[in-house]
Amino acid sequence: MFGPARLGPLTLKNRIIKSATFEGASPKGAVTDALIAFHQRVARGGAAMTTVAYLAVAPEGRTDRHCLQLSAESLPGLRRLTDAVHAAGAMASAQIGHAGPVANSKSNGAPALSPSRRFGASGSLTRAVTEDDIARITEDYRVAGARAVEAGFDCIEIHLGHNYLLSSFLSPKLNRRTDSWGGALLQRARFPRQVVAAVRDGAGSGVAVTAKCNMADGVPGGFDLPESIEFARMLETDGHLDALELTGGSSLSNPMYLFRGEAPRAEFAATLPQPMRLGFHVVGKRFMKEYPFEEGYFRGQAHQFLETLSLPLILLGGVNRIDTVESALAEGFSFVAMARALLREPDLVARWERGERDDGSCVHCNRCMPSIYSGTRCVVDVPTAPA
Repeated sequence: MFGPARLGPLTLKNRIIKSATFEGASPKGAVTDALIAFHQRVARGGAAMTTVAYLAVAPEGRTDRHCLQLSAESLPGLRRLTDAVHAAGAMASAQIGHAGPVANSKSNGAPALSPSRRFGASGSLTRAVTEDDIARITEDYRVAGARAVEAGFDCIEIHLGHNYLLSSFLSPKLNRRTDSWGGALLQRARFPRQVVAAVRDGAGSGVAVTAKCNMADGVPGGFDLPESIEFARMLETDGHLDALELTGGSSLSNPMYLFRGEAPRAEFAATLPQPMRLGFHVVGKRFMKEYPFEEGYFRGQAHQFLETLSLPLILLGGVNRIDTVESALAEGFSFVAMARALLREPDLVARWERGERDDGSCVHCNRCMPSIYSGTRCVVDVPTAPA
């Protein structure tokens, strides 16, 4: 767990990665001192690498106007961030992607894109992606890969999950196209595979490239386990990735499939303007379903990938205990990714390395989720946003 570990061309100091959680610290898409401090805390706390979330590859690919875009203008601030993380003893990963139908078109001032026309996350109709869009966005990803290297990132994580644009192309439910980008899995996988190749081309061989991929969308008719295993085999055969981080859920239809535990419906509704707040009280239980929390809840599904792939795998999902990390590594997972546990206790990994074996104290209330609008944090102990 605490020995050096290889991730592509990198040597990480241990096998714990802080997975991407939107930091809520980039007003109008700016790199701020608060964003840098967020990742410094994780780096000082012992994780080998911290993941900056979420860096859009195009203006309409932002989740909203407060989402960072990996543009030429953002490079100086991002370089300041990666320098700070390195000085604190960790490596930095850039999660890049295009929000697609999850984008707030009203906030971005641009139509949200999806494989087929539908209602998006902001309640507006999306625009179906054209051939020209696919070519442009693929190039956006290639340029983003090069810019991430220029910004000093050690690793690039391509977001292929949660029904963002590339994930929505994989979904039979969301991708209703009848051209060569829809239909059978081989066609639905064309765009994501093309993007992964473009990112590697832009980034070169000196950095690690990973992907965050859904094992299951958690919605009827969505991307599910048999196809996701087949898609993972395609990615392994293509040979552009250094590891695969396994996730699940849909930001469009079922976000709690990813989080598990309590559903903070009241707290989330309080962040919404009227009349959306009133509407959420009506549909909230359907949108934010409640799943019982279980330690390492994606582990069973992820084992099926472990059994069929040689590509290094990163286990994600409700990891709070050191014995979970140890047993997962013993089973063959290459790394373990943690989010909420480190949001509550950024120094948890350092304490484990000193020989302490206490469980992480996250109570899985998920009230950190609505805090993304005011600075993502554990609200159980910290009632106000950090200065």
